[in-house]
Amino acid sequence: MVTAFVTGATSGIGACFARALAAEGHEVVLIARDGARLKAFAAELGPAARALPADLSTADGCALVEAELAASQAGILVNNAGFGIADRFHEAPLDLVQRQLDVNVTAVLRLTRVAVAGMVARGEGAIINVSSVAGFLSGYEATYSAGKNWVTSFSEGVAAEVRADGVLVMALCPGFTRTEFHERAGVRRPGPGFLWLTPERVVRDALADLRRGKVLSVPGRRYKAFVLALDLLPRPIVRALGQRLTRKRA
Repeated sequence: MVTAFVTGATSGIGACFARALAAEGHEVVLIARDGARLKAFAAELGPAARALPADLSTADGCALVEAELAASQAGILVNNAGFGIADRFHEAPLDLVQRQLDVNVTAVLRLTRVAVAGMVARGEGAIINVSSVAGFLSGYEATYSAGKNWVTSFSEGVAAEVRADGVLVMALCPGFTRTEFHERAGVRRPGPGFLWLTPERVVRDALADLRRGKVLSVPGRRYKAFVLALDLLPRPIVRALGQRLTRKRA
């Protein structure tokens, strides 16, 4: 039985990954800050699921998960935890901006580092780092898009380093997805309804792309075309587009 770790596992994309991996017969370690909600979800998934409460915005929280990754010889890691901020960069509290960086970037780096070392030693394993289409839009909420741009680039770089060792690393870049993300950030959902994906669709496409050995997964034909178009557009137009899509307060 392969042990799979999922961060941000209590809702949305993370919860769907946990359900899908448990259904495939994997032992699933669920990671999130809300211990009570996490334990209830683990009980729902059954005896193969285990709750590991941890705050990934802290060094202690990351260290706790790192120790579990090493001890359990994780075969799958899904770095899904992350959050956005409603305020503009210069208006947001600095400690909140720092916490966003710690969760969206630093925790991804640290957990990937520990997991991939063990996977390379064993000659197998898979890591999915949940990024975003927003990472291709530099004008879309400065710190969030910058962090997701880093996650995508980082994942592609690590993937190139370890593919020959039997380890798969993939950046998952979903577009607008119906989760609690926007409500938690205190912002309205942007864009027309037809652009919104379900988390189940995102996870289904992601796991299919992982099995195909893809390094970059962009669920949905519309978003695949969108990302391709962004590569062809001049940067000023991309920045302007990102600003038009920037999240507004609820």
